[in-house]
Amino acid sequence: MARGGRQSQGDPVDWVTRAADDAVRHAGEGNLVTVASGASPSGPIHLGNLREFITPHFVAEELRRRGVPVRHLHSWDDFDRFRKVPAGVPAEWADHIGRPLTAVPDPWECHPSWAEHFKAPLQDALRELGVEMEEISQTQMYTSGAYRAEVLEAVARRDDIEAVLARHRTKKVSAGEDASAQETADLADSVANEDAETGASDAGDAISRFPYRPYCRECGRDTVTTTAYDDATTTLSYTCSSCGFEGTTNLSTDTDGKLVWKVDWPMRWAYESVNFEPAGRDHMTPGSSYTVGTELVSSIFDWRAPARVIYAFVGFAGVQKMSSSAGGVPTAADALRILEAPMLRWLYVRRTPTQAFDIDFGPAVVRLYDEWDALGRKAADPAKADVATLAWHRAAETASTGRLSAPAVPVPFRTLSSVADVTAGSAELISRIVESSGFPHDSVADLEPRLSKAMQWTAEHVPAEERTTVREAPDTERLASLTEDEELWLRIFLDRLPDDGDLAAVTSVVYGVPKVARGLGFDDAPTDEVKADQKEFFRLLYHLLVAADRGPRLPTLVLALGPAKVRQLLGA
Repeated sequence: MARGGRQSQGDPVDWVTRAADDAVRHAGEGNLVTVASGASPSGPIHLGNLREFITPHFVAEELRRRGVPVRHLHSWDDFDRFRKVPAGVPAEWADHIGRPLTAVPDPWECHPSWAEHFKAPLQDALRELGVEMEEISQTQMYTSGAYRAEVLEAVARRDDIEAVLARHRTKKVSAGEDASAQETADLADSVANEDAETGASDAGDAISRFPYRPYCRECGRDTVTTTAYDDATTTLSYTCSSCGFEGTTNLSTDTDGKLVWKVDWPMRWAYESVNFEPAGRDHMTPGSSYTVGTELVSSIFDWRAPARVIYAFVGFAGVQKMSSSAGGVPTAADALRILEAPMLRWLYVRRTPTQAFDIDFGPAVVRLYDEWDALGRKAADPAKADVATLAWHRAAETASTGRLSAPAVPVPFRTLSSVADVTAGSAELISRIVESSGFPHDSVADLEPRLSKAMQWTAEHVPAEERTTVREAPDTERLASLTEDEELWLRIFLDRLPDDGDLAAVTSVVYGVPKVARGLGFDDAPTDEVKADQKEFFRLLYHLLVAADRGPRLPTLVLALGPAKVRQLLGA
């Protein structure tokens, strides 16, 4: 394979392949490719935000496999303003609105700042997901003066910037155009934020639309109005509406502000030589930050807009579109409590970024594990390689670490969760039942991390009414009203129930009782009458053991409860 080239001509091609090709073309053959992502740690970084991180990660991984020099650069927009106080945070935090996220204290007192509090869980989750990236803090970049030359250039060219912004203000679509109902709210919010940041009131002049905004030297908020700027001395004068302070800042020496977002983003593309960066649909509409940035990056900063993919929203089944400014949204850490890391990666790589999808933590999880395991078996056969198996490999392994964490013995998730339900989460008992179910293993560790995730899912996401509740005492009233057939079934069952049997032995007894009751052998094929009896016998056992008409597979249930408990509940 040629350096920088694809795999063999007959290999499957997916969206990652094409995006990597675009990134190489942008950088030029043989040059370092920079793929970028960015996020504001303003609140919980939810599963929708994860697409911002993981999309360039997959592109970087593809380039690493090709031998192309690449870096995944992630910008933490932690110099952004604190916008509002979410539910669950003390009301007095409203005093910090307008200050940089890194200057806002952590109300939970476990991290140095608001920004660090919300960065940390995502950073831990990304490590588990195998996402390696070079992280930079925009607070550090701005306050260190790294962008000073770019800031001075933008301010000197403010009339040219304003001309571009003004031209695009007339192109905005209505919030509902070509957008889902869920996307409309986010789009409108994004537009409002960008307009507020750039001072976009039609009555304003060039000063009100100044491309740089300082944080007030007195109170630390960005609630300032630029009143004058001296090009010769680079001194900016301002007043603060929060504290009434009137002051100045010198753009050549001070580092107490930042460029407005629509100018900041293209500036960073040029500063970091970005070749590929994804963005959500809300950034791609007419008049939005990306469309404005594509002009500013070339006309002001002498670079060209990076190659890109547009990604759609990721939702959570039964919940409106997630917003990181609202609490209670599922995060990557939440998902990793019940999904193996390769599976969570797979949810994002198997679809093109333009496809919206929901992540469902309900019964769909069981089916998802079945689908993942089946695809893994297919992916093990090179002759069956296709786009689906390519997605499996991208999800299951990385260029630097190889295979990500997976159980040595992949027991079906439905088996583990069913057993966890009836064993009260005893890992050792689950291990014993799984062993007798045909999955030999040396220790509980061989079942991890899937075992813990099945136990977690059962405890947290199976509704109480669907959980299996074992009776504490026999149902004496029901036992006293048994029919003749029911008495016979229970007598045969208790007589044949092994004291130390495995799952196969217990299964043979459970299914064989109605056969023996009708004069057949355990190994005989069931007649229609026997099949009807089996249904009634199973219903009886469920009622007497767990006070329900149905539940987990009876052999598993019986083995989990143990012969002593079963005999007690059946009145023996």
